[in-house]
Order: sequence, then structure tokens, then C-alpha cells
Amino acid sequence: MRALKQHQGIVAPMDRSNVDTDMIIPKQFLKSIKRTGFGPNLFDELRYLDEGQPDQDCSKRPLNPDFVLNQERYKNASVLLARSNFGCGSSREHAPWALEDYGFRVIIAPSFADIFYNNCFKNGLLPIVLEEEIVEQLFQETYSTEGYQLSVDLEAKTVTTPSGEAFSFEVDDFRRHCLLNGLDDIGVTLEDADLIREYENRRRVTAPWLFDAFN
Repeated sequence: MRALKQHQGIVAPMDRSNVDTDMIIPKQFLKSIKRTGFGPNLFDELRYLDEGQPDQDCSKRPLNPDFVLNQERYKNASVLLARSNFGCGSSREHAPWALEDYGFRVIIAPSFADIFYNNCFKNGLLPIVLEEEIVEQLFQETYSTEGYQLSVDLEAKTVTTPSGEAFSFEVDDFRRHCLLNGLDDIGVTLEDADLIREYENRRRVTAPWLFDAFN
């Protein structure tokens, strides 16, 4: 998993509440569990004018010109600004996979669905909760300034605007540690690999019958 310490990027505004995981990545794309390749189908039903299918060549599909990610000014955006209850609905981990594969590293919203929020940290995304008034301010500044960027510092737990105004956010210490160091659940376990091997070696001596089937 990619670590995230500081990030600065163009902001794309997803100006609607209750964006669910089926809107983020529709159900027909859930057959794959590779974690990659979902970026072209992010927000598929909003992004294209036809119905998308797995393994389809998206470069030839008709784009919805009104959708935010199809607008030139938001090209290469890596910070997604959203409204309340982002990521609600089913618990599919494909949703953060698609967002990360597209190129987003940070999502800012007044609130997130709990399971989606947890899944973001496990897949290299930083979900930031800011007060609704602050999020509204960021929306207005994004709309009024082409190329609007935010700077995020996970170590300092701040979001800073181009004018230098900084907003603090809260994040669980363990989740912060994992994202700062690029550790998913497996990575956290492997931090104790030496202790695990020591334990297994002791068990081979004290309870060898447990290992007979593997010898």
C-alpha cells in the first residue's frame, strides 16, 4: 500500500450528498478482485452516456459533458471534495479501489459511511472529516478558482488552502500510523514477522504434533 504523509493536488467537487458505493463503482464491475483496473469505471453511470460493462474499452465510450471528472479544469484531480454521508450503501471494498486507481489520494467530506471510511485507510486513501461550513467554503473556492489545489499534511493533521488558511482534522492514531507508513492489515502483521517466527519455532519444540501434518 502506498504511504501518504503530505499531499497537494487539484480538487474535484462531487456536489451531492449520499453518494453510495454503487454510484462509485456499479455492481457489474465487482467480479474482479485484483484491486486494480477500476479507475476507468469510477462513477461509471455518471461519467458515461451508455451502460458500462466489464472489460469494455472506455476510451471509445460517449462521455457525459456535464459530469465533473469529464471537465478539463478538473483533469488530474487527486483530492475529491464531497458532501455528507459519502460512501454509503454496500460495504464493497471495490469503491476505494476505484477511487485510488483513478488517482485520488484524499477525500474530504462532512461525514462518511463507517465501513467505507475504514476501507479507505486500508487501501491508501485518506478520508478527512471537516465541518459542513468549512466544506461549503472549499466548494465555493473550488468553483471560483480554476486549478484550485489543497495541501494535506497527515503528520500535522491539517488541510491548507492556497491562501494559507489551515483547517485541522482528527484521525485515529493507529490509522494515521498505518497510512504514514504504507501499512495495510498484512503489512501491520508483518511488522511482527520475527516474533511470529520465534513463536512458531517454540511451538515446534513444545507441541511438535501440531506440525506433523505439514512435514
